[in-house]
Amino acid sequence: MRVANKLKALEVKSFPPGKYGDGSGLWLLKREDGGGQWSFRYTLYSRRKEMGLGSLKEVTLRDARIAAEEARRDLREGNDPMKQRRIRLGQIRRVSDTLEAVAEDAYESHKKTLKRDDGRWVGPLRLHVLPKLGKMPIEQIDQHDIRDALAPLWHTKNETARKALSRLKTVFVHALALGLDVKLQTLENAKVLLGRAEVSCRHIAAMPWSDVPAFYDTLGESQAELALRLLILTGVRSGSVLNFDFDQIEGDEWVIPAEHLKGRKFQKKTFTVPLSAEAKIVVNLARKHQCGAHAFSNTRGGRIDKMSMRKLMVDRGLSARPHGFRSSLRTWLAEETDCPNDVAEAMLAHETGSDVERAYKRTDFLEKRRSWTDAWSAFVTGIETDIARAA
Repeated sequence: MRVANKLKALEVKSFPPGKYGDGSGLWLLKREDGGGQWSFRYTLYSRRKEMGLGSLKEVTLRDARIAAEEARRDLREGNDPMKQRRIRLGQIRRVSDTLEAVAEDAYESHKKTLKRDDGRWVGPLRLHVLPKLGKMPIEQIDQHDIRDALAPLWHTKNETARKALSRLKTVFVHALALGLDVKLQTLENAKVLLGRAEVSCRHIAAMPWSDVPAFYDTLGESQAELALRLLILTGVRSGSVLNFDFDQIEGDEWVIPAEHLKGRKFQKKTFTVPLSAEAKIVVNLARKHQCGAHAFSNTRGGRIDKMSMRKLMVDRGLSARPHGFRSSLRTWLAEETDCPNDVAEAMLAHETGSDVERAYKRTDFLEKRRSWTDAWSAFVTGIETDIARAA
């Protein structure tokens, strides 16, 4: 049995340089200059550690023994004394074990990696899960709880439910990192209990390709109209157009940054869009009418809203939407031209073929896309051409 309290308070300040043990892990190191340092030595998970308890000048033998006993109590409870001291001093933020607290902590950790911090990431959880399960300790939540929370919207709003389940997985992984006892298999089990959802594919309304020239002819030179003209001529997504800036133009090509593209394919790559003569005219008009820091700006100087092009079409009583012009272009290529399928899909930045095929066929058909982009532009603007007609 270890002997404790071996040192005497009246003697410790007169000790010569050296190491002196009080017992049960408490030590005093005396230095040549007469000063000293208290420390507590312990072993946790087969690792030896030493925690400083303060200087002899500021900490008495009695205070050192109290601190050492507090450390021993932490050890008996299975905790690391140094970590517990940091928690008590506020150097480590202790997160509550409720689902709500862990979810909010996970959200705070992920904020910097999100494209936009407007609460959308955590929205599905706040709306559909936290009101029902938020106050429960996350360690006690099982697949039945998750199933019951998501069942009301699993078949009616499946996309929202899937987003909530995906966010829950991130929260559970975060909980594991915090040291909480959760199992990721719980989420997979909940998905099994929810069953297969009847997912209905909702297509965005598209304008028939034959009507596009007449509509294009009505578009003027406002910021929204110029943005919509560029979208129609290039076949890109709305997000790329809204984030368009003049420094993305390289000669007669538009190089779209990876962050303004959709899909895993472009996580680290740009996408080059060939510009027709008409598209270059639109870009020059945008320069002429630029009213802010961005190519397409609102009256406050920021980028035009993502709904601006949609509103333009709604105000004209049209059911078609801006994104639908991609379908108009693709249908025109299929019905009115002999454009190869791979090239037609590349026009929309779609991938075709298996992973093996794509590994060997490393091309984006830029030059071929250039010809078909010119043909589409000629059709949209009413210029007669034979290049687009199928043989």
